[in-house]
Amino acid sequence: MSYQLSAIVADAELLREETRELDHAVLGELRQDFALLPVTPQLVTELTGSPPDYALDEPGPEQPFTLTLSPALTDVLARWSQRGPVAYVEAEFAGGAGRQAAVVWLGGALAWGPRFDAALDGPRADWPINAALVELGAEPGRWIDPFAELGLHVERSTDGWLAHGRRGLSADYWDELADEWEARQ
Repeated sequence: MSYQLSAIVADAELLREETRELDHAVLGELRQDFALLPVTPQLVTELTGSPPDYALDEPGPEQPFTLTLSPALTDVLARWSQRGPVAYVEAEFAGGAGRQAAVVWLGGALAWGPRFDAALDGPRADWPINAALVELGAEPGRWIDPFAELGLHVERSTDGWLAHGRRGLSADYWDELADEWEARQ
């Protein structure tokens, strides 16, 4: 099963405030009062006034993201971070192999990263997205890591998160369905 994500993650209220006037912003509710904003070409164009640019080569430590983080886009994220930490995250997995990368802004400036990992053979806490979520303030809980704790595993793609957000679902949606099903058995 594959997984693909390109998203901005931050405090839910911060993202609601910053995106309320945008036509192409769809927020996916996460746990711990966080939200995920799927990054689409339409959203990048709306935020920056220019279509997005994508890396020609495979992402790596020197170019950690598929999406080129243009100065216009990083300016937007830095501006948003004046109200609280903001992360841009990317992940792509298929058949057990994959990569993830993350970066965090705080106080109007780059605060952490970017970090890239294609091996994912170190401690889960050191994986880029998990580490970025901790930088945002994610707290440990009953799930295996911050990625699952916030619910980023609920959808398998950026498009899935768009549908999730449009339907107004919570990160606990699938758990609630399972609980309902078990109660009926």
